[in-house]
Amino acid sequence: MKNNSDLFYLCSLIEFIGRTQKQKRGDVVTKLGTETLNRIYKYADTLHCEPIAQTADNFISMCQIPEGRFDNVANCHYEVPDYWTIGEVYERLIEDISENDTIIDTTRQVFTSWIDGAISNYNSDFFYQSREYIKECYLAGEVL
Repeated sequence: MKNNSDLFYLCSLIEFIGRTQKQKRGDVVTKLGTETLNRIYKYADTLHCEPIAQTADNFISMCQIPEGRFDNVANCHYEVPDYWTIGEVYERLIEDISENDTIIDTTRQVFTSWIDGAISNYNSDFFYQSREYIKECYLAGEVL
């Protein structure tokens, strides 16, 4: 299941919402909830036809995602990676570790785990590392 474009869109949308609302990505996933995550994943091929900002606004309103204080974009001292780049990092990790769980279960596990903080730290080079390295770090429970 490599290069799952629906998962890529879901992860990128989560990243976009997190940046817009200044929320940790795990908190965004929790606020969206399983039913909404399933719906985004199921209809990603249609949702991507709209501007991502519009789609994000719809889900922010529907799920009442408040503005928080987590602003990793403003805290970045270097060039900020775009939300598509970070969405791809999450997508690859989820693809690489997903076994018998559903994609949505694995998505929730990844975004609410310790690795969200490592990927969201744009002042490090962690998100630029190879997918194999990121997977091994996730499985080890720490940056190796």
